[in-house]
Amino acid sequence: MTTSTSVPAWHGAPSVVVNGVSGVAGAARALRGLCTPATLTGGLTELAWVGAHALLWPLGTRAEVPVPDARCRPDRQPPSVRAFFAADPLAARVPVVLVHGMVDNRSIFTVMSRSLRRRGFTSVSTWNYSPLVQDVRVAAGQLAEHLARVCEQTGHDRVHVVGHSLGGIVARYLVQCGDADRVASLTTLGSPHGGTLWAHAVPTPLIRQLRSGSDLMAELDRPAPGVDIPVTAVYSDLDQLVLPVSHGRCDHPDLRARNVLVHGVGHMSLPIHRAVVDEVAATLAGHRATGRGTHVAAA
Repeated sequence: MTTSTSVPAWHGAPSVVVNGVSGVAGAARALRGLCTPATLTGGLTELAWVGAHALLWPLGTRAEVPVPDARCRPDRQPPSVRAFFAADPLAARVPVVLVHGMVDNRSIFTVMSRSLRRRGFTSVSTWNYSPLVQDVRVAAGQLAEHLARVCEQTGHDRVHVVGHSLGGIVARYLVQCGDADRVASLTTLGSPHGGTLWAHAVPTPLIRQLRSGSDLMAELDRPAPGVDIPVTAVYSDLDQLVLPVSHGRCDHPDLRARNVLVHGVGHMSLPIHRAVVDEVAATLAGHRATGRGTHVAAA
């Protein structure tokens, strides 16, 4: 009798069904699925950006002071920028705070912060949290304090938050379980909303919180009535650190979460990929519906 064994998919590839001696052929088909032009291009881009980011990392260790540029007014921008904010010119003025991931700093947003400013957003800043933080809850409290300072400095009541990797989980914890009065919207990039298998490889307190079924993940799974902050979760089928890749989705039933799938983008490349930057900009400018659903970003 022939038995069937399902082999887990890797990097979003289809599952392989092994039927007796046909296992080699099935594995070969899966390998061919990974060797598509989009996947190869995404892998090479990831390698190149990791190398460049390693050079930029020391420059990002110094905290950034959010200073709105008074010259960056929509009415003084090119026609393309004015058209981008035509439906809501005030959207350009809402501060945007970018939050990095684990063992990282604001240098990961070198491309995105510059791109958002070019698109007309007048107050874009980053926030470095301490690499010594070993609890998402502590980092979320520090983020709340930082957002309060940004609001005080800019004169705005609320702030858009964009979090990469762990930064998205820190911001989500603030939205669900903390003082989120200062948060206008949350966008996460490659954040393990459902945990990740890699969290079992390093047994530090912070990384253990990213395991599926951890106390932190159970807390985020609890009912969250009354949370009305729009959430956008951007995830990739080529994410090497969020495994399975579907855990990059935010599917909490009480959140107004919109999931956006991008193809062939590595974990570290998400903040620099053109389609991701376009999606973030369109979301912050109010061009995307805030209801629940799953969408595929344009390549």
